[in-house]
Amino acid sequence: MDRAPDGGAGPLSGRDTPPRLRRRLGLFDAVVVGLGAMLGAGVFAALAPAARAAGSGLLSGLALAAAVAYCNATSSARLAAVHPASGGAYVYGRERLGPFWGHLAGWAFVSGKTASCAAMALTVGSYAWPAHAHAVAVAAVVAATAVNHTGVRKSAWFTRAVVALVLAVLAALATAVLTSEGVRAQRLAPGPDFTVTGTLQAAGLLFFAFAGYARIATLGEEVRDPARVLPRAVPLALGITLAVYAAVAVAALSVLGGEGLAHAAAPLTQAARTAGVAGLEQAVRAGAVVAALGALLTLLLGVSRTVLAMARDRHLPHALAAVHPRFRVPHRAGLAVGAVVAVAAATADVRGAIGFSSFGVLVYYAIANAAAWTLTSAGAAYRRVLAGCGVAGCLALAFALPGSSLLSGAAVLAAGAAVFAVRRLRHRPT
Repeated sequence: MDRAPDGGAGPLSGRDTPPRLRRRLGLFDAVVVGLGAMLGAGVFAALAPAARAAGSGLLSGLALAAAVAYCNATSSARLAAVHPASGGAYVYGRERLGPFWGHLAGWAFVSGKTASCAAMALTVGSYAWPAHAHAVAVAAVVAATAVNHTGVRKSAWFTRAVVALVLAVLAALATAVLTSEGVRAQRLAPGPDFTVTGTLQAAGLLFFAFAGYARIATLGEEVRDPARVLPRAVPLALGITLAVYAAVAVAALSVLGGEGLAHAAAPLTQAARTAGVAGLEQAVRAGAVVAALGALLTLLLGVSRTVLAMARDRHLPHALAAVHPRFRVPHRAGLAVGAVVAVAAATADVRGAIGFSSFGVLVYYAIANAAAWTLTSAGAAYRRVLAGCGVAGCLALAFALPGSSLLSGAAVLAAGAAVFAVRRLRHRPT
């Protein structure tokens, strides 16, 4: 059942029924969209900040982030099969928990992922032209917004090419580094700098890298046979990403150590340099640019779909709910998101953007897990345990983040709650 504009239950019929998006994506495309978001975000942007927090405990933080992500992936896949509409946890929270929780999830997602988009754009600038990183970042946002405007199918084809290239570069990097003379296995073991707090904080920062599978769920309205495709695509994309992350993290740690990785401006290019393979450093630098562009493309795609869903319910300006008559994409939402991200990319710091994004995404998934708790189906007891662990894990990692990220994220969520309250007061029957 669709929701009435005021957030209450009620059918929308006839001329009030919003135009729907076209179902074009199959299993392979859905997995590629998730890989494009996760691979670009994690490998090239989050390893160094996580190593700074955890030191030699980086691999423990990666394992913890993966465990929480698995709980979230299971919950997201179940919910996406039941509610195959654009919006992800915004839709799940609204339908399963009530309008306020849906609004809060959507607010957390849009704000957190806007920061993610800025971080990816800045990663492009930092690797492509460090002296003019912000200008390059803005140009990247404009280009990705234009590609998304032409349709989700073209975006999926572009992302497929990006994922193939990045996987090839990372495989070459891991192989070259792990077979080089600079490898020291003892660097992988936790040392004196290992702390539980640092590991939790690293896991929270690395979770930023795993959150790309949300792009699959938010595209639920554009996936063919979502009840079959989504529950398979989400864990498959997550599993492939975890294997890649583990291989690259082990390679980087084994040659740089926790301290070296933490203070490397471009850790993977530095790791490539130690391998001594001609052209590898340049290939990794190019791979970083392409990966970040692919992540930016899919992140913008997912945020615009959540904005579309919130605009349909008038939690955001209803004008953003328009769907382009030719390309069948939410063009106004896409342009609005692109404009906000361009401003953020022109002014933000990449490390701060990652922390802020992590807080918003963890809150988003805490709500998704709470929504999954309400589902009843075969094997529900086991899946409820996973959903409960997901809620606890998300909240623990969110509150372990650096203080600045925690305070700014909480302030933005409070602003979102205030917007919801004002909106309800304005629509209260007199």
